[in-house]
Amino acid sequence: MAGDIVPIELVITEGNTFTLWAPRWREGDDEWEAFLGLDEDLYGFSSVAELVAFIRSGAENDLDEHPAWQTVVGLKADEFEPAEDKSFDLIAVPELAAEDPTPEVIAKLEDVLEIVRIIGEVCELTPITKFFNGNPILGAVTTGTRNFIGREGAELWERIGTLIDKRWDDVIDAIDEVISSPDVDADAVTVADDELLAAASAEEEDELDDDVEIVDSEDDDDSDDDVEEDDDDDEYEDIDDIDDIDEDDFWASVGIDPIQIITAEGEFYSLRCYLDDDPVFLGTNGKIYAFNSKRALERYLADDNEHDLSAISTFEDIQIAATDGSLEIDVYEDNVYVLPGLTDDIVDGPRRIDRKQLELAVELLTDAADYADDDTVSEALGTTTPLGWFVDYALNPDPKRMAPSPPFDNESEAWRALEHDFDARLDKKRD
Repeated sequence: MAGDIVPIELVITEGNTFTLWAPRWREGDDEWEAFLGLDEDLYGFSSVAELVAFIRSGAENDLDEHPAWQTVVGLKADEFEPAEDKSFDLIAVPELAAEDPTPEVIAKLEDVLEIVRIIGEVCELTPITKFFNGNPILGAVTTGTRNFIGREGAELWERIGTLIDKRWDDVIDAIDEVISSPDVDADAVTVADDELLAAASAEEEDELDDDVEIVDSEDDDDSDDDVEEDDDDDEYEDIDDIDDIDEDDFWASVGIDPIQIITAEGEFYSLRCYLDDDPVFLGTNGKIYAFNSKRALERYLADDNEHDLSAISTFEDIQIAATDGSLEIDVYEDNVYVLPGLTDDIVDGPRRIDRKQLELAVELLTDAADYADDDTVSEALGTTTPLGWFVDYALNPDPKRMAPSPPFDNESEAWRALEHDFDARLDKKRD
């Protein structure tokens, strides 16, 4: 699914309903969060096909202005199937809260309470905001099992269960009232249904093919030497094919990658490679040369400049390509690093943060510090520090582990300091 718009499934009074959720995003100094809907209505559809048909209809909705909306419109139907962890059974919450507080039960309850709280805030549903704001004990669910150990913990869990049992109907009623289902074109629904069926069939065929490959592999183990020699020949042919593909990829062939860094000041481009797992950037003395456009980077690479990548044997190929005009700065998705927003997102807790964005940011900050022979980042992100514990839990969530405890203001400030230090490592070069 497009980066910041997520398909979700809600189980409400009328049954399963499908919609889209856009977690917090920023436009300039403004911060937004929204669901698929319009004005005071949250749109929900009884099937994924109906959701797809509506999205493709071009009908006005509150996500029209989202940066990823045009990407969403062009997605395949099966990409709107909610992931398993994005299906929330609101009706089963009282039963869930009545179970024993195992890590799995607590994690499920936390997920449902969180999406309901967000719906209440976005849709301005007073019964829901009162439910959460007036009952701070619900916050105990976000810190894992440690609050529910022993007699006092059991009493706290019972209080939460009693509270939910008494007030949850009001929460459900508020959500039921705000959800509406716009009419969609029947033919468009049929088209989407056919796509979903075709995707499901293709997935089943892939699974069957995998089973066949496993059986064939077992048969190959019993084959004679002649057959093994033939297999070896095929293997070498496959390797040759892979080599051909790599040769066609200029950046893979030189072993140096373009990277894109997005900071509060804008977008910047640079180069990075690894020598014996040690990061080396386009730069010198721990400073990373960062260019505000691909063209500026290409012009720099065409000149005979001294920097740490000059010693790489394949850098000459880059310089030649930049000189003759054939060089293209192609940045792979995993080499795009987005820093804005993480400082504020950390305040909201590890379960609200964009895990992929955080993971890439940690990679970039760590590489930059290692390049400068600076231990600051590795020390700040050590699991014995509050920020390190937060980051580790956010990147490796496990309901059996103790979750970090709010508030997270100190962790946010610690991350802000790391970003500040990283920004100081950038030698920004503009057109």
